[in-house]
Amino acid sequence: MSQPQKDRPWIIRTYSGHSTAKASNELYRSNLAKGQTGLSVAFDLPTQTGYDSDHVLARGEVGKVGVPVCHLGDMRTLFDQIPLEQMNTSMTINATAPWLLALYIAVAEEQGADIAKLQGTVQNDIIKEYLSRGTYVCPPKPSLKLIGDVAEYCYTNVPKWNPMNVCSYHLQEAGATPEQELAFALATATAVLDELKDKVPEEDFPALCGRISFFVNAGIRFVTEMCKMRAFVDLWDEILQDRYGVEDPKFRRFRYGVQVNSLGLTEQQPENNVYRILIEMLAVTLSKKARARAVQLPAWNEALGLPRPWDQQWSMRMQQIMAFETDLLEYEDLFDGNPAVDAKVEALKDGARHELATLDSMGGAVASIEYMKSRLVESNAERLGRIEAGETVVVGVNKWTEGEPSPLMTGDGGIMTVDPAVEAEQIARLNTWRAERDQAAVEQALADLRTAAKTGANVMGPSVAAAKAGATTGEWAAVMRAVFGEYRGPTGVSGSPSNKTEGLDDIRQAVDAVSDRLGRRLKFVIGKPGLDGHSNGAEQIAFRARDCGMDIDYQGIRLTPEEVVTAAKTEAAHVVGLSILSGSHMPLVEETLERMRAAGLGHVPVIVGGIIPDEDAKRLRELGVAQVYTPKDFELNTIMMDIVALADKEVAAAE
Repeated sequence: MSQPQKDRPWIIRTYSGHSTAKASNELYRSNLAKGQTGLSVAFDLPTQTGYDSDHVLARGEVGKVGVPVCHLGDMRTLFDQIPLEQMNTSMTINATAPWLLALYIAVAEEQGADIAKLQGTVQNDIIKEYLSRGTYVCPPKPSLKLIGDVAEYCYTNVPKWNPMNVCSYHLQEAGATPEQELAFALATATAVLDELKDKVPEEDFPALCGRISFFVNAGIRFVTEMCKMRAFVDLWDEILQDRYGVEDPKFRRFRYGVQVNSLGLTEQQPENNVYRILIEMLAVTLSKKARARAVQLPAWNEALGLPRPWDQQWSMRMQQIMAFETDLLEYEDLFDGNPAVDAKVEALKDGARHELATLDSMGGAVASIEYMKSRLVESNAERLGRIEAGETVVVGVNKWTEGEPSPLMTGDGGIMTVDPAVEAEQIARLNTWRAERDQAAVEQALADLRTAAKTGANVMGPSVAAAKAGATTGEWAAVMRAVFGEYRGPTGVSGSPSNKTEGLDDIRQAVDAVSDRLGRRLKFVIGKPGLDGHSNGAEQIAFRARDCGMDIDYQGIRLTPEEVVTAAKTEAAHVVGLSILSGSHMPLVEETLERMRAAGLGHVPVIVGGIIPDEDAKRLRELGVAQVYTPKDFELNTIMMDIVALADKEVAAAE
């Protein structure tokens, strides 16, 4: 009997990059040797937001959540001994996507590659940055134009490259329901396609549609998530055929990569995360009709900090076992004709169509950013409320919390740390690069880039020229900021308090009582120093504090410590909250405390939240931080009472 024909496995990736280009290159080559079949590059926050490593906002952020790439030399080192013509590379980069792609192309040409053969993806989805991730630079309209520039350039010069990866991943991380994730992502895709319609001849537009890919999330409710992926397939086909008249089915295929959910990974009993990751992977691999083209899995310990190479290897082995040991790839779709699946898919599609109609009535995705942001914050608040109330069970968090200590966390604490010396060394290399380049050539290249941006010409050609001349990430982004302006995204927490009352009456009474003693409403100032754009936690704290009756001032993301302290003084804060999830908490909090003391605010209690190891939490308290919260502190009402107690303590001290 003949063996069944097996499908090709998906591209196996790990999302990685840290410390330096050299260290990341070693990690990439090691992972490729272990069986990884594609690269997924994580850039650090300064690179993502268009700052060089020596910018004031980059302090403490260099090399923390990804690799710093300031110039062609860094990119050259990053891909040393990796033949780019043979590689499939995904780069998670958005606001600075044109620049990082320009650097990648310049390195490929140095290697002698035919750039027409390059394969890979730049995420290049700026709309979700306004909603959930926060690494935007310019306002929406010019940002959409830059997405179009990349797509137009790639279609002509790098035809196998995916110029835009519509990213719903962070929408789910920000609290999106499946219907919202479907609708907001598809609305983003249509906004981009509307922008692209005039970029190529009409007869070439279907093929350009076929180059748009997606990057999605898969949560723990894996039946719902699998149905969501089948709904994505159907809705994308429907939109391309009905809205854009794309007749050829090959250009209507829904092509997506995935990283499964990190939001549900727990600091408590973190070994349980291995099971969660495996279950979540089933949602994007079991159904052939809706199977991912590329998969990258988080590591079991990402709720604790930066995964080590062994942790990434463990997640990669999970993929390899599924792809090569099981018989999954030998069968047609396992769910076709299943009535329960069909009903769920149709329900998700109906919900998504309703949300899409709402967005269309408001003018589309770009015009609806503030609406979508507020919906995400509300949905996330509801999700957290269900966990607090025990309606949603999270094993080891709100049920079955007793257990044995994890042996996986012995020794180094179960995570990798970045040497603080990395930042100074990166800055030294940057200064050497600047000193040794042809400054006149750089200035001319940047002038040409500025002219292209001002006149509406495609910026990709001038960006590649600037990369080859030796311009830096900060210089490229400075041109974009100068021409197009900067942007401050909505926080999603403005407006009136919600109607939520469960468990809040006692807290509201406590807030009223301490406010009476203070002589005015308890003022709580919240901000995110540094470049970390993961604002979900800060938004939920602000959202709940407002519901409890506090006078909140949420300053949003991307602040210097000086700006946080200025806000605290201007607003006469009774308590200051800092949120930092990028690992840069020590230098940023230390500077903030120093500036508060210098401003005469040393008596104002400061609380800090983030992914903070126990040793760092101890050190922060020694420095004067009143409370430290990590992902295990999911009961927001407890945090609210802590804030009230801190304000009350200050009243008592004053009396």
